[in-house]
Amino acid sequence: MSSAVSDNLEKDEDEEEDEDEEDEEGLNPTEVKMSQIVMPCHSNHQQELSVGQLLKWMDSTACLSAERHAGAPCVTASMDDIHFEHTISVGQVVNIKAKVNRAFNTSMEVGIQVSCEDLFSDRHWRVCHAYATFVTQRTKTGQKVILKPIMTRTQKEQVEYSLAAERRRVRMVHDDIIRDLLSNGSIQQVESSAGGNTVAAERTKVESVELVLPPHANHQVNTFGGQIMAWMVNVAMIAASRLCQAHPTLRTIDMFTFRGPSQVGDRLLLRAIVNNAFKNSMEVGVRAEAYQEEGSNRHINSAFMTFEVLHNHGKPCTLPRIRPEPLEGERRFQEAIARKKIRLDRKYIISCKQSDIPLSVPWDPTNQVYLSYNNVSALKLLAARNSWRLSSEKDKVRLYTLEQKAMLSFRVEAEVHVPAQRAFGLLAELSHRPSWDKHYQKCELIHQVDDDDFLYRVVTPSVHRGAVGSPKSAGPGEGVLQDFILLASKRKPCSSGDPYVIALRSVTLPTHPPTEEYNRGEVLCAGFTILEVKNNVSLISYYNQASPEVLPYISTDIAGLSSSFYHTFCSCSQYLTENRLPPYSEERVGHDQATSADGPAGQT
Repeated sequence: MSSAVSDNLEKDEDEEEDEDEEDEEGLNPTEVKMSQIVMPCHSNHQQELSVGQLLKWMDSTACLSAERHAGAPCVTASMDDIHFEHTISVGQVVNIKAKVNRAFNTSMEVGIQVSCEDLFSDRHWRVCHAYATFVTQRTKTGQKVILKPIMTRTQKEQVEYSLAAERRRVRMVHDDIIRDLLSNGSIQQVESSAGGNTVAAERTKVESVELVLPPHANHQVNTFGGQIMAWMVNVAMIAASRLCQAHPTLRTIDMFTFRGPSQVGDRLLLRAIVNNAFKNSMEVGVRAEAYQEEGSNRHINSAFMTFEVLHNHGKPCTLPRIRPEPLEGERRFQEAIARKKIRLDRKYIISCKQSDIPLSVPWDPTNQVYLSYNNVSALKLLAARNSWRLSSEKDKVRLYTLEQKAMLSFRVEAEVHVPAQRAFGLLAELSHRPSWDKHYQKCELIHQVDDDDFLYRVVTPSVHRGAVGSPKSAGPGEGVLQDFILLASKRKPCSSGDPYVIALRSVTLPTHPPTEEYNRGEVLCAGFTILEVKNNVSLISYYNQASPEVLPYISTDIAGLSSSFYHTFCSCSQYLTENRLPPYSEERVGHDQATSADGPAGQT
């Protein structure tokens, strides 16, 4: 594990810098920390911390954070997907930190970070992170408690506050995406009984009953959410073991959603079965129902967990295939394939760092919500970096650069006398950009996904290198033009001090493949943020995380704000200023009449 830990430490250097700066500014009032040393009673057969116990600690820490903000008893509504990066051994220390990222009307998102500490080597590494949603219990009169808004203190908290709305979008459409995948025939029907090395799904079935006693309840006499999750992990582990006849390792948990409460005295019926087995992983479905001695069963929770079996070298073993039972078993079999596709989408679009994923991810309606989330969050996180350095300034147009390992990012910004909302509307119309940006020869709208997301095809000039190695645009007939397929996502501010955002990233479309007439370029992360700094004056910032196709356009401008950046931004400023008034407004009519009286009107 030592090499993996060192790699993880290297990956998390930037996050640790941000945490150190935040600590200097004081503790967040909703932040709760818990540290636990792993004892043998917390461990499994391999002397590693059981995931069930870890979930209990995570849930209780998050609940305390939620109640600190709400000032009222809170219950767990859901826990987002969790990916466990490392295991924790007996004798090591688990450090859990939770804080409220954002409060909506009656619910709030709590961010949870889990790290491990080795007391003997003074090493620290990240284990997992998660986002949980909590709601307050109703008052005695049955009314919901309206939560007060979160007051952000740092730029990092402001970014988390803003991205919480994006994550909420993902949660709300998660079930719809699976239904669409199945109903539209997007999931290939796999012949499950082919081959001799198959195991009947019925052999993996597990059914267990737990009696909810006072030690299992929280301080509100409801069954502790972490305890329910721990029981669900236990039966899922048994089901997975029956398929592989070995001790499996839990890798990921799909979203937990609590459908109703459970109290002391309830019996919890837990059922688990392996839904599908892939080459190196298997999905186990778990369902929890509560009942009393009399009355029908109440559906409390459902979850889906992914397990692997590791051999001595730490690599996943090949697993036997599952032979599902008719009807319901076949439905679960196909749904598991759909969930695997969604997990891969999240892995390559959301979970990994920008530098770890392909630049252009295939776009389709099923992964649109994840691509949109990644598009907006990547730009906001890039803008929030604290390592930007001012490279040059000319006529109040400023150029900043940011170097991250092999990645070069730049930011160009200036104040423009245009209301932020109007500037946002003008810049969000990407098809108008060729009128002020010489790097955009053509920009056509391919598809309007919804009110906030659009797909464009952009054509840019080809670039040749001059005699001294500096790039220059090719003349007519020289070279080959470049084109880009871009997803444009626009977002309005979430709160005061939050900017308007127009985020751009490359995607691939089967309907628009690369052609010989154009070099297909890729944009990793780019876009605008627009912040109103005073009445009718906006700070316009343009960002680009430079990919190889973009670097030739900008390399000569890094040392000094010479031509391209300055002139393009001045042209953008002029375009915004000339169109600062909406057409047909009374103010616009008066302005045009006054201009006509004085002389020729400016271009609109």
